[in-house]
Amino acid sequence: MTEWNRHWTLDDVEWSKFDPSKVSKDLLQVIKTVSMVERNGADYGRYLCNVFRDDPEFCEVARAWAAEEEQHGMALGKWASLADPEFDFDASFAKFLDMYRLPLDATESVRGSQEGELCARCVVETGTSSFYSALRDGVDEPVLRQICKNIAADEFRHYKLFFDHMQRYAARSGESNLRHRWRRLKVALTRFREADDDEIASAFHAANVKSEPYNRATANKAYSERVFGFYQARHTRRAGHMFAQAAGLSHDGLAAKLVIKILWLVVKYRGRKYRPVFAPT
Repeated sequence: MTEWNRHWTLDDVEWSKFDPSKVSKDLLQVIKTVSMVERNGADYGRYLCNVFRDDPEFCEVARAWAAEEEQHGMALGKWASLADPEFDFDASFAKFLDMYRLPLDATESVRGSQEGELCARCVVETGTSSFYSALRDGVDEPVLRQICKNIAADEFRHYKLFFDHMQRYAARSGESNLRHRWRRLKVALTRFREADDDEIASAFHAANVKSEPYNRATANKAYSERVFGFYQARHTRRAGHMFAQAAGLSHDGLAAKLVIKILWLVVKYRGRKYRPVFAPT
């Protein structure tokens, strides 16, 4: 039996309330970018089912999760098309797939183990849940706020689900507690550092850049400085607790508090240009 129930659909979004006066160019660039990544859920689902091919229970969950991720992308893409009628969502997504593809022929996790793969998924859900929470609290456009509220709730639920399955795998690992925690912390830190990899940069370029050549550093900077402008301290605080838990640390221990402080310093610095524009005081 699946652990999943879809809680909303595109038909539940109140599209008629869209207010173009509440849309800025910078906000639109962010939404176009994340619509690419979210729509790519099908590839992520296939990759996870390859990695967990011996676990039909989890594969059922992964397929349902992937469908929800695609729905996120379709909702965000539809909103972006309302805000910019010239935005070709399908063409931009095709361009993104030409630039970035997951290792769909992989049969083993790139994280070294199935538990490691689930840990990495928890780190990703930590980032997405905090991101959509920050957007929800920082935007004035009513339709986008509704979409972000829905997606943020999904991403928190996704985190819990991946965490529960990770704990199931951890219980049967047989490793010593110290060695086990070190492995999880290493995976979590590695996945956190990959936030600046080609995926988000390719998505930004495909969705927003028409003629200039692709430059990963430039695209990542353009995206991250806009995104981090939405964050408030409470968003990073919750993300820090979730990251620590996923990494095998106490969610409210000294290590978690250090993670939160470092994370907030990074977010404040990288989002300093757009915080006065996006984040409420």
